[in-house]
Amino acid sequence: MRYLTLCLALGCAPQLAAKDITVTDDHGTLNPQDSGFGRVFSNIENGVTDMTTCATGYYITKSGQHELARDLFKACADAGYTGAMTWMSQLDNNGLGGDYNPETAADWDRRAAEAGDPVGKFNYGLDLMRGHGVAQDQLQGRTLVDQAARDGLEIARRLQGADYDLDEVTPDADNWKYGPLF
Repeated sequence: MRYLTLCLALGCAPQLAAKDITVTDDHGTLNPQDSGFGRVFSNIENGVTDMTTCATGYYITKSGQHELARDLFKACADAGYTGAMTWMSQLDNNGLGGDYNPETAADWDRRAAEAGDPVGKFNYGLDLMRGHGVAQDQLQGRTLVDQAARDGLEIARRLQGADYDLDEVTPDADNWKYGPLF
């Protein structure tokens, strides 16, 4: 009899393991999803923006789930994570998970730059130098690139070393995209 009970229990174990056994009631949550993408998706749905959740957006967008990445990065950017701001710019600048929108992309870069992010400074500097998504301003653009270089951003130093030749940091195949819009 014990052998039969053990066999039945082991036979049901995979079915039990496959089911979500998270239970939420008036006293809280029992067995919450505490790791993996399940946790990240739960965090997104519940508006939780911590460093780990926000960093996971990189893997989500690289997997092609751009709408989900956009939702995650937007929440994280709104919470002040500058890396998420630069990712929002990348999504808007390439029409991933939404429309191609260079003005919104430049605005995300500006927000990251104003928050002190070296990548934001560099990207917004490029936006200004190109006049892409924002009125062209070579001097202000170079100033931001110089600040990013002083902050230690190697690609900004590379652009300085190339006398601010934008082809140094952007393939010339993209030049069609970066023509001034204003």
